[in-house]
Amino acid sequence: MLKWLWLSLLVILADQLGKQAALQSLVQYEPVALLPYFNLSLTFNEGAAFSFLSQAGGWQRWFLSLLAIAISVFILVWLKTLDAGEKLLACGLALVLGGAIGNVIDRILFGKVTDFIDWYYHSSDSCLPFFYRLNEASCHWPTFNLADSAIFLGVVLVLLQTLFQKPPA
Repeated sequence: MLKWLWLSLLVILADQLGKQAALQSLVQYEPVALLPYFNLSLTFNEGAAFSFLSQAGGWQRWFLSLLAIAISVFILVWLKTLDAGEKLLACGLALVLGGAIGNVIDRILFGKVTDFIDWYYHSSDSCLPFFYRLNEASCHWPTFNLADSAIFLGVVLVLLQTLFQKPPA
């Protein structure tokens, strides 16, 4: 099922192009409103999801890079063993692989991952879990990128395949 690697390459290309466009056209922490509840906002993350380990002092760059490379090798081996009928699983794994490589490119080259997608909602009350208050009137999901989106979608597809696959006869 290595024929699904085209999807991984597409994710890597779209992710890197999106990050380059954000770097060239956005100013850090100055959001650009595109739609209601959706901004483009340039930020950088030296850690993992939700800025986990972002203040760890620098060692996390190499740890997270090696972890992503190890997971990528594992996914490649897993893809190679799939049957032709496991298309949903193969698609999900290819998305996760592309997202992991897209972010590891940033981490190795720059020591941080470029993020630019900003979803938010208006609220003067407390924010929902995982959202943070950027100002008095809005709650924001942590800024992310196309690689993160591909990883999320890929994990959802892998879970769907796992939960709803028919057991072998």
